Amino acid sequence: MDSFSTLIRTASHEQHVEAETSTFMTDLLGGRLGVDAYARYTEQLWFVYEALESGARDLASDPVAGPFIRPELFRLSALERDLEHLRGPRRRTTLTALPATREYADRVATVAREWPAGYIAHHYTRYLGDLSGGQIIRDKAEKTWGFDRKGDGVRFYVFEGVSNPAAFKREYRELLDGVPVDDLEKQRIVAECKRAFGLNSRVFRALGEEFPLSA
Repeated sequence: MDSFSTLIRTASHEQHVEAETSTFMTDLLGGRLGVDAYARYTEQLWFVYEALESGARDLASDPVAGPFIRPELFRLSALERDLEHLRGPRRRTTLTALPATREYADRVATVAREWPAGYIAHHYTRYLGDLSGGQIIRDKAEKTWGFDRKGDGVRFYVFEGVSNPAAFKREYRELLDGVPVDDLEKQRIVAECKRAFGLNSRVFRALGEEFPLSA
């Protein structure tokens, strides 16, 4: 029988691929969009992580979600440094969420408040993605827009508190395998994981509409 970490990865694979291969992300990573599109994407991330991390404090002592709350993963302060670099000191007054982003952030906030096991699904899809595919985005952003390596503009993708990402991801999967819930709840977590990827894809679609490539 497959472990829960394997189940969650394979069950959400299709939605994961759909998010990764969105037109917006393909164009962004292909260097076909300007730095403004990258900055707008970074703004949307701020709203999602604000919901994810403001909910984390209350979950730190929860028996199900608590073990996943790792301060070395927190991204909000790194995002704020990136946005200051990308948008300037008045970034807070110009920060706006797309409707799709608002829907995503609202779902994360609701789950954090009402369903700790479901919070794990959003935690997993975000942070493990940042530690893996996020590094490709960092590398492309540095080369395309001339950011300093691991510096302002790409700090979101730099996990200074995670010295060995491979070992960290292995430990994270062990946490998933040991999550203290029954099989029915595990199926609900998997369904929420698929929903998280779907919400993420909607954000990418909205960004693609905002930054269409001229024909």
